[in-house]
Amino acid sequence: MSGTAQAFNGNLKAGLLSILKALAGLRRIDLEGLRWRVFDAKGQVLGRLASQIATVVQGKDKPIYAPNRDDGDMCVVINAKEVCVTGRKMTDKFYRWHTGYIGHLKERSLKDQMAKDPTEVIRKAVMRMLPRNKLRDDRDRKLRIFSGSEHPFGDRAIEPYVMPPRQVREMRPRARRALIRAQKKAEEQAQGTTNTKKGKKRDNPEAEISA
Repeated sequence: MSGTAQAFNGNLKAGLLSILKALAGLRRIDLEGLRWRVFDAKGQVLGRLASQIATVVQGKDKPIYAPNRDDGDMCVVINAKEVCVTGRKMTDKFYRWHTGYIGHLKERSLKDQMAKDPTEVIRKAVMRMLPRNKLRDDRDRKLRIFSGSEHPFGDRAIEPYVMPPRQVREMRPRARRALIRAQKKAEEQAQGTTNTKKGKKRDNPEAEISA
């Protein structure tokens, strides 16, 4: 515990609380043979990051994967406060829950949730990608998320996870030909409008001379 506390810098009280929260539930996990994968959320898109974490925490990246076994690795996510979203999700996406009382439907925008607890944003995104079965709680315990760049698992043999490059699907030949035809048509229309404008300008002096 002392070595873990030394590895975690920052405020003492906040550091101790983060350590206790991070170490909670580790006794229930069989850590033998598991790898510690570190995901850096800085500049990553939320959905793409969550899909990669869900794949690793389920063990789908291993050839021994089976849906009835929990063969996933430990996933440590850092820099959760610097995760990105596309479009206008920061203001348009809402988290809703009900307290159980009549009329107490609560909601909170993604922007407010990021200000309150950015780790919960990634946790919700990952957990909603996992199947709802008896292995769900064990996989949740293997997910450790931190808002900053520091974590108390420095004494473990951690492995940085390299995010795969974004694969952009190539345009189909028929769609490519349609796009080329549309571009040529637009160019022809633009040239036609310019030619008509030039012709009108040339006709005006002749009309003035004849008059």
